[in-house]
Amino acid sequence: MNGSKVFVDTNVLVYNRDAAESLKQQKASAWLDYLWRSGTGRISFQVLEEFYGAVTTKLKKRLPIAEARSEVEDLLAWVPLPVDQEVIKEAWIIQDRHHLSWWDSLIVAAARLLGCGYLLSEDLRHGQDFQGVRVVNPFLQSPEDL
Repeated sequence: MNGSKVFVDTNVLVYNRDAAESLKQQKASAWLDYLWRSGTGRISFQVLEEFYGAVTTKLKKRLPIAEARSEVEDLLAWVPLPVDQEVIKEAWIIQDRHHLSWWDSLIVAAARLLGCGYLLSEDLRHGQDFQGVRVVNPFLQSPEDL
């Protein structure tokens, strides 16, 4: 992977905490372990907001508030990108060019603006390239396979 930065979509963080999806949980955990060890993980505040909302309200076995907050605080070490004017304008370009949903466009825009080579997500097409940001489905490919 050559130390390329890897943007992590919300679903990967959520599956890491979702015991109802044990296989996906194992794969998400392996990716996150790798990203913490290598220091290559990146996120945006959008991802943190979605993660916190999902693990405290949507999971069958919800995380306790204190645990979810602690995990969000840990992820602040990845220096999340704020959704600002630059991200919004980049997302509009991506939305128009690639016909993605607004929320996916914001994710791709953040990954591009952070200079990430990869975007871990199951929501976008595995292998798709967004002007230098390649989508990797973490449930189809392991970090060692890159």
